[in-house]
Amino acid sequence: MSFYEKFVEIKDLPFDEMFQSVTGKDVERVLGKERLSEEDYFVLLSPAAENYLEDMAQKAHQLTVQHFGRTMQLYLPLYLSDYCVNICKYCSFSLNNDFPRRRLSMEEVEREAKVIASMGIKHIILLSGESKQHSSVDYLKESLQVLRKYFSSIAVEIQPLDQEEYEELFKHGVDGVTVYQEVYNEEIYRDIHVKGPKRDFRYRLDTPERGAKAGLRSLNIGTLLGMDEWRKESYITGLHANYLQQKFLEAEVGVSFPRMRPHAGSFQPKVIVSDKNLVQAMLAVRLFLPRSGINISTRETPEFRDSLLPLGVTKMSAASSTVVGGYSEPDVTQSQFEISDDRSVEEIKELLKSRGYQPVLKDWELV
Repeated sequence: MSFYEKFVEIKDLPFDEMFQSVTGKDVERVLGKERLSEEDYFVLLSPAAENYLEDMAQKAHQLTVQHFGRTMQLYLPLYLSDYCVNICKYCSFSLNNDFPRRRLSMEEVEREAKVIASMGIKHIILLSGESKQHSSVDYLKESLQVLRKYFSSIAVEIQPLDQEEYEELFKHGVDGVTVYQEVYNEEIYRDIHVKGPKRDFRYRLDTPERGAKAGLRSLNIGTLLGMDEWRKESYITGLHANYLQQKFLEAEVGVSFPRMRPHAGSFQPKVIVSDKNLVQAMLAVRLFLPRSGINISTRETPEFRDSLLPLGVTKMSAASSTVVGGYSEPDVTQSQFEISDDRSVEEIKELLKSRGYQPVLKDWELV
């Protein structure tokens, strides 16, 4: 069994009608509970719950401090390659976008690593376009030989792999996997993924489970907000995270909340997800899954990220580059998407300290 079976059970429910049927009394009842069910989580994503965001925020803050303390994990993304075999309507790396492609050599990987390490960062996530030719397991293993000299935790956000391939990467130092389903609506998924292996909805959906079975300790998922109605998408994301948390007890399960950002191409989101919408989605997940990490990336503005600090966030990127080679050679080629918060690691650290948080640059080391 995989999460797909659960997904099939719920995907055709009349979500709009069900969300509209929730009342304020339903929300108050849920906020009075210690542990929440799937149905309670649904209630917190309803329009009626918008009137209770302050109450949700206070409870979310208490739960976050209880389970994580006043700490914030800092990390950086490292883009290895922008070659991609997929045609996706919303991504700058899409095969049909014409720009000079690049893959880092081992010398360039080390140069990027040195720049990131000089900022004090010890946790990174490796990203690439989806091309098994240009970002093969062998290429990744070679890169990991370089990167393990500089970092204590290395996760990957690359093309979905088979379990055996994740096992190979685990042996060479990878301890986590991030994979965004992008959208849980299969019809929209097929429409926006025009060509390439990414069209396989089920294979991508099962990716976190293959990673967990391979021994990876950290599983991070999310949906690209704006592709479909955000309440439904957030609900299914939360159920997916809960499924993983219950099935893989030793894994740390995290949820991200990326929103559509400017990119190469003309694709426009189906739904505009406001700041208030994102806050509600994040608070609902925190109350439903108090042990799950919550990540907010530099896609969001500095002011908005600052306001989210006490609302359940446990992990933040800083000084991010979405460009291949972008740390040692800024803006040398196409970025995957535009970032909104370009503050340095030191600036983020000082912000956190001023708000009473401890910036965590290293909390894990694979031995």
